[in-house]
Amino acid sequence: MKKGKKFVEASKKVDKKIEYSKEEAIKLAKETSITKFDGTVEVAFKLNVDPKKADQQLRGSLVLPNGTGKSKRVLVIAKGEQAEAAKKAKADFVGDADMIEKIEKENFFDYDVIVATPDMMPMLAKVGKVLGPKGLMPNPKTGTVTTNVAAAIDDIKKGMVEYKTDTFGNVHTIIGKTSFDDKKLVENLTYVFNAINKAKPQTVKGTYIQNMVVSSTMGPGIKVDKNSFDI
Repeated sequence: MKKGKKFVEASKKVDKKIEYSKEEAIKLAKETSITKFDGTVEVAFKLNVDPKKADQQLRGSLVLPNGTGKSKRVLVIAKGEQAEAAKKAKADFVGDADMIEKIEKENFFDYDVIVATPDMMPMLAKVGKVLGPKGLMPNPKTGTVTTNVAAAIDDIKKGMVEYKTDTFGNVHTIIGKTSFDDKKLVENLTYVFNAINKAKPQTVKGTYIQNMVVSSTMGPGIKVDKNSFDI
């Protein structure tokens, strides 16, 4: 694939052989952003885990200290008191069977996250085939299946991000926008690093975090030195 002129120019600023400190890496990620719009800054970890083993699959969510810079639209599937609580907590859409039917019959996807109460999960399973591939199926591990929908909505609106290992043992997630100041991005990156480090499965032997890379939307990858974090 031919790389664009802007990408090639931006890549010249990055030495592929060097692992940069977290501060330098963030600075470079912003400098090498080549989009006209406010790009996203992401981090990717290469982990020494075997995703085929259930006890080595990482999945979770965390609320970034400085948010993501993107507001998320939340659909809540709940009844009664929890549905009322969701409305008060400013969920974008609230419903139960009616919303599930809307997803099934009208391909309704005007939201970014679904939060559901445990009792609604059997009903939601009906549309699992549509929601699953889009990464929209609620899951207790990411805090989106809960009996406290108001707290979940609050977390999502504040800047909750989800993460999970892919088939190669990589984890990637967003840490903010290129318009964020460096300090906020470094704080978010540190928070994600610590969360991934803490989530180390007990059965993993040897070096757990093999490498980590930050990049902006369409920008080059920048290796980060793990020793720039207080482990």
